[in-house]
Amino acid sequence: MELKLSDSKKKLEVADDVFACEFNESLIHQIVTAYMAGARAGTKSQKTRAEVSGGGAKPFKQKGTGRARAGTIRSPIWRTGGVTFAAKPRSFKQKVNKKMYKGAIRSIFSELIRQERLMLVDTFQIASGKTKELVKKLQEMKVEGQVLIVSDSIDESLYLASRNLFNVDVRDTISSATDPVSLVRAEKIIVTQAAMKEIEGLLQ
Repeated sequence: MELKLSDSKKKLEVADDVFACEFNESLIHQIVTAYMAGARAGTKSQKTRAEVSGGGAKPFKQKGTGRARAGTIRSPIWRTGGVTFAAKPRSFKQKVNKKMYKGAIRSIFSELIRQERLMLVDTFQIASGKTKELVKKLQEMKVEGQVLIVSDSIDESLYLASRNLFNVDVRDTISSATDPVSLVRAEKIIVTQAAMKEIEGLLQ
């Protein structure tokens, strides 16, 4: 298939088996969920009644006080006691096959092209690291909302100009080809010609 470049009259030939795939919603959902789960720290930790300090002696005698019997002041029903089902550090990582992951990314790119959310450009550069220059360039391209810019190599000027814009994200080809969340979230994705060919090679 051929894709038109928005900043010139050129066309880029890309592989149909990468950018013309069917939309697999269930697979994309699985990959996005796994990606977001892998980003979780999983460092939450609480103490059980055995780990809370103190509580070695029986707080009061078994009978005659009129109170409920208690064997330790570190019981979960007591204030400053242990937690009944204490959370422990764990990994939220989900196993995903490489073939499934590539298939999901191919499906996402194909759907972006069908929805005309992917803009292909020859190059994307700005003269200096001024944020207003990047804003002006995006306005000239009539791009609004959440924007993802994918380039084969990120120069310092583009990085500096974009870091103050909360709705603009700049990525290289490897990170963009492995990050389904950014691809799905972006309203417009601007991809350079060189980056598009690198992504095609990664996903084949």
